[in-house]
Amino acid sequence: MTDKDFIDSRQTERRSPVSASIDVSSSEEIVDLMHGQDKLVAGAVYQRRAEVSRAIDLALDVLKNGGRLIYVGAGTSGRLGVLDASECPPTFGSDPEQVIGIIAGGVAALTRSQEGSEDDRDAAVEAVEANGVNDADFVVGIAASGTTPFVHAALQRANEAGSRTALITCSEPPSDLTEIVDQVIRVDVGPEVLTGSTRLKAGTATKMVLNMISTGAMIGLGKAYGNLMVDLLATSEKLVNRGERIVMEVCGVGRSQARQVIDSAGGSVKVAIVMQSRDVVREEAERLLEDNGGLVRRVIGDPPPVPR
Repeated sequence: MTDKDFIDSRQTERRSPVSASIDVSSSEEIVDLMHGQDKLVAGAVYQRRAEVSRAIDLALDVLKNGGRLIYVGAGTSGRLGVLDASECPPTFGSDPEQVIGIIAGGVAALTRSQEGSEDDRDAAVEAVEANGVNDADFVVGIAASGTTPFVHAALQRANEAGSRTALITCSEPPSDLTEIVDQVIRVDVGPEVLTGSTRLKAGTATKMVLNMISTGAMIGLGKAYGNLMVDLLATSEKLVNRGERIVMEVCGVGRSQARQVIDSAGGSVKVAIVMQSRDVVREEAERLLEDNGGLVRRVIGDPPPVPR
């Protein structure tokens, strides 16, 4: 191998000419430089809107049919996958097993770097098998470089198990990987201001894409009414108050009535809205929602206009 052959061609490993002097820049200059680069990320994600939309549809399809959305990654990519998965239950009231994250190195890698674990193909296969990945699931590999062995091996094993698969990356992935996944989402954010530090633009792009996939799929499952999170879990005072405000706004009732109907609905804001709006008991509200795919709008019509 010649020195020329050893040059890394991955986009995430290239040097950015705009930040060549960042080590002698002032704090304000660093902020300006990073802000200028970060502004490019949203546009790069939007360029992949068709691919992201396809991933939302795949996720929604498997979740509707009892399958799971499973993220797999290493390092920053893995942490972002676990973060998105862990946010779904409190935001959407989803079962914690509906969206899960697998990270190279396991739980320890969430708080302390386990960099060598990203090369462990055997551990990836074991993790996929331990989680019972099958043909009902949608496995999303997250690899900023496109070449992470842990992610590659996990997607291969998921493919063998019949799962639908996708890859989120910020560089050109190898052809043997793109050939086995159903959807590639390559967000071209360009080189990082610190060469190879994919927790920066690549991490931001990944977080945006994951936000879109999980949020889009959950909305499709009926977790929202208009732009209100009607399936949230009231696990804190803030969320209890939010649930009450939602029922008050949608149903035009006072706080005490909102609290009462939520209690009668077993704590479900969605069921409470239907009970109050249709003047039915809990069991009938639950039946109406089930018959309408969990979508509140189908049961009671359009939500009230946004207050101004």
